[in-house]
Amino acid sequence: MTCFDRRTLIGAGASLAALPAAARLAAAQATHERIALWPGAAPGGERVTVTEREIPRSPTGPAADTAFVNVTRPTLTTVRPAKSNGAALLLIPGGGYRRVAVGLGTFAIAEWFAARGFTTHILVYRLPADGWAAGPDAPLQDAQRALRLVRARAKDYDPDRIGVLGFSAGGHLAARLSARQDIASFRAVDATDRLPLAPKVAGLLYPVVSMTGAHVHDGSRDEMFGKGVAPERAAPFAADARIAPGTPPTFMAHAIDDRVVPPENGIAMMTALRAANVPTELHLFERGGHGFGLEAAGAPSPWPELFLGWAKTHGLT
Repeated sequence: MTCFDRRTLIGAGASLAALPAAARLAAAQATHERIALWPGAAPGGERVTVTEREIPRSPTGPAADTAFVNVTRPTLTTVRPAKSNGAALLLIPGGGYRRVAVGLGTFAIAEWFAARGFTTHILVYRLPADGWAAGPDAPLQDAQRALRLVRARAKDYDPDRIGVLGFSAGGHLAARLSARQDIASFRAVDATDRLPLAPKVAGLLYPVVSMTGAHVHDGSRDEMFGKGVAPERAAPFAADARIAPGTPPTFMAHAIDDRVVPPENGIAMMTALRAANVPTELHLFERGGHGFGLEAAGAPSPWPELFLGWAKTHGLT
């Protein structure tokens, strides 16, 4: 566990502000608290032989802009606000289930919400093709454990005011976490695992939803099941395959020009949520491509403010 002295962080604020954005975020990351997700080894790892690595997201990008591959030690990193608004967010990065692309973008989003009073938690989760016994459900095990840990560790926020935000493949994971609370993906290892999931709201950014058909993201599906999987094997893992009771109000944003995960994924999820009478809101932006964060198409993206306003109407803040 890495802890920090908040007085040191506050005192460093002026000097951090003078740094370039990438350097400022890298310096801030050093002050965050990271904990292991599981009290011991993650479940079902008897046949896992991979070695976890943190790698650059791009060979030409900032050194602090990284992704995790072959995750064996899933973690939760907490970014605390100077003054809490009483709410928390669990952020689930994407990466096509091939890596967990935390990067500077995820930390920038976490810092943005922390500046508005949210205690934010960033999940680094295991990947389905690395030999875990749970296979395609290994990421869900980590997401369920993480959400319950966020609830168990609530001190400066209300444990009943926790939202989930997922991006790309992380949006698929966030959707399964929130819409399939009926899945018991692992046997409880301690009292934390007996807490309810029950997120107050969910936010899905350019989410992978479909596992079959014309709009499937092949990369995510292949990492979950291997190439050439039978449609009947993959179909139940679609984010819209079943919307279980207790699914929270769900916000979505997608760009029409997304050539990686087509916007039809978001439309399919909205359709399923509406059919299940779950309050939902979908924003389709003309431009933005795939993977936008606080900026899209070279300009500030409106989704964070849209999400805040929407989440307030559903009791998150």
